Amino acid sequence: MTGSRPKPCQMMIRDIVIVQHPVCVCVPVNHKVTLGVRAEGTGVLSYQWFSENEKEVPGGTQADLTFRAQNTQRYVCRVNDQFYNYVFSEWVKVKVLDIDKSGLPAHWQGEPHIAINPKPQTIRHGAKLTLRCAAFGIPAPHYQWYRNGQPLQDKTSDVLQIDHATADHAGSYLCSISNVLEERWTEPVDVDTVQPQQLIPTAPTATDKVALLIGNLNYSHHPGLMAPIMDVHELGNLLQQLGFRIVSLLDLTREEMLAAIDKFIELLDRGVYGLFYYAGHGYEHAGKNYLVAVDAPQPYRTENCVCVQRVMRSMQEKQTALSVILLDTCRKWYNQDCIPSVIMPLGPSGNTVYGYATCEDAEAFEVQDGGKSTGIFTKYLNKHILQAGKVTHVLEMVSEDLGRDPLVIGKQAVEIKHTLKEPRSLTDKVQTTGHTKELHLRDACWRQANKLPRKKRLVFLCGVEVEVSFSALFSNVLVAFATVKTTGPHTQDCTVTLRSLPAMEDIFSRPGMSEEMDSLLLRQSENSDCTLRLCALQKLKESMLIKVDLHYTHRDSKLRQTESKHLDIGKPLVASCKLYRRNHAATGRKKEGASAQSMGNISSGKPLLPQTLPGSRRPFTRQALCAAKFAVTPSKEPEENDETELQDLYL
Repeated sequence: MTGSRPKPCQMMIRDIVIVQHPVCVCVPVNHKVTLGVRAEGTGVLSYQWFSENEKEVPGGTQADLTFRAQNTQRYVCRVNDQFYNYVFSEWVKVKVLDIDKSGLPAHWQGEPHIAINPKPQTIRHGAKLTLRCAAFGIPAPHYQWYRNGQPLQDKTSDVLQIDHATADHAGSYLCSISNVLEERWTEPVDVDTVQPQQLIPTAPTATDKVALLIGNLNYSHHPGLMAPIMDVHELGNLLQQLGFRIVSLLDLTREEMLAAIDKFIELLDRGVYGLFYYAGHGYEHAGKNYLVAVDAPQPYRTENCVCVQRVMRSMQEKQTALSVILLDTCRKWYNQDCIPSVIMPLGPSGNTVYGYATCEDAEAFEVQDGGKSTGIFTKYLNKHILQAGKVTHVLEMVSEDLGRDPLVIGKQAVEIKHTLKEPRSLTDKVQTTGHTKELHLRDACWRQANKLPRKKRLVFLCGVEVEVSFSALFSNVLVAFATVKTTGPHTQDCTVTLRSLPAMEDIFSRPGMSEEMDSLLLRQSENSDCTLRLCALQKLKESMLIKVDLHYTHRDSKLRQTESKHLDIGKPLVASCKLYRRNHAATGRKKEGASAQSMGNISSGKPLLPQTLPGSRRPFTRQALCAAKFAVTPSKEPEENDETELQDLYL
């Protein structure tokens, strides 16, 4: 018998692995700090802490180092085992601020606490601009500076410095300060730049820019639409590039539309640029335009619609510097026997612009090309909207392009109505000087409608870690992503599924949605294991729970098993605005509308004309249908029951 017998004392020596490094902190003088390191290895491990001058910290021989911070220092920990193996942790910085800490809570847990806010400044053209803020935090907080509500690239320290300031650097500044526990914001401050012989600015400016975009597509009693999804999404992205604060909403009832408009009006103020865009079914009668809500019955009446001229009047009452309404909808009125009421125009109010997808008593069309549905008007609007120049000039370019489109020649023509008294442009710069307080209030209100749930890691009993993150497609459409980050020692073939409580309808899952839309919805989920779309968040009346189900195969038993966890995400995005609970007393509005028979701007979700064969990719149009064609019983003559509107604005 040959071979060697194993030695009884033989063992495998495992490398030392640090599983938790210490973290940087920022604390006031004499604050008690604990730095910790966690490591795994063979046998008993020993520890030795060092300061940045490579001197051993007296008594620093444990995994946790606790001391009173006196000055800013860097620290590192060496971990040894009994076999003379060693490894060092990452260096961490203990930043000590010798500043006022009177506002620090008695039982502070490490959340960011702002000790120094930036101060407003007026500097000469070409001089150095320096803004400072400081906050305590455990872990040390991260900084992100903003100007006029937009994040500044690479400005991520407690000091913002611009060596040669120009007029472009003027505006309202604030800083987001956050760590894993919480996010805080500094007070906004104004920065002005001046020069010895400062010229009067030739271009108008806005104190802010706000836009509300509504797309209605899934109608309960009328043909469904397709184009509003992509139209609202793409236009919203372009307006954000122009500095607009965007709220974009899909599929609203009349009450939800009115509540959203009320919130939009609250964001307007003197000097603000306000833009309202609507895509969906609509009509015009007696010089007024009406938007059809998704819950409008068949046939609909005045009380089921929203009057556009009322929206414009509310915008003007806020003394906006520019009010723009863009309507991608029909203006066809089919009840020719109705005698229109007389509407007396108000005196002209300046800087208002209407952009109609089509002219009076005409229909609007969508184009289908290569799997993408879009309103023809919005197709060309998106092409030109980033260009500088008066709003009316941009709309004229849209009109010229649409007029050359062979699909709609003789069928659809853009109409523009305006009372511009100044060369106002959507590309005008935002100048907030003297309006900081109003800007801060608008910023808080706007962020409420766009606040995303925080990313969360869930650890299951089997040891699997799943990360759940979130993204907004629209202000009332949230996408949840689940990704398996680590697998447990006894698990394999891990999959994860998501469900919402209460269940929310997925408006994108109905038949007929385009490949273009599928690519939009899946674009952000390429690296995730599961995606859940949560739509119609404006209807949410209670906190939402996400049920995360983990499915895996146990390595030993080979049995398929499931574990579940619940994640409370509160009321995300526009759900926090409670659009379902409109304040009727505050609005003081009477029922709006003039009833109609015309159905909106885009075709039914079911093809009204033969679809282009796959592969041919030939563009075609689909015409809107008259409501009367779908009515089971003849429509009753609409009541002109809104006599107070006789003095409404009429352009």
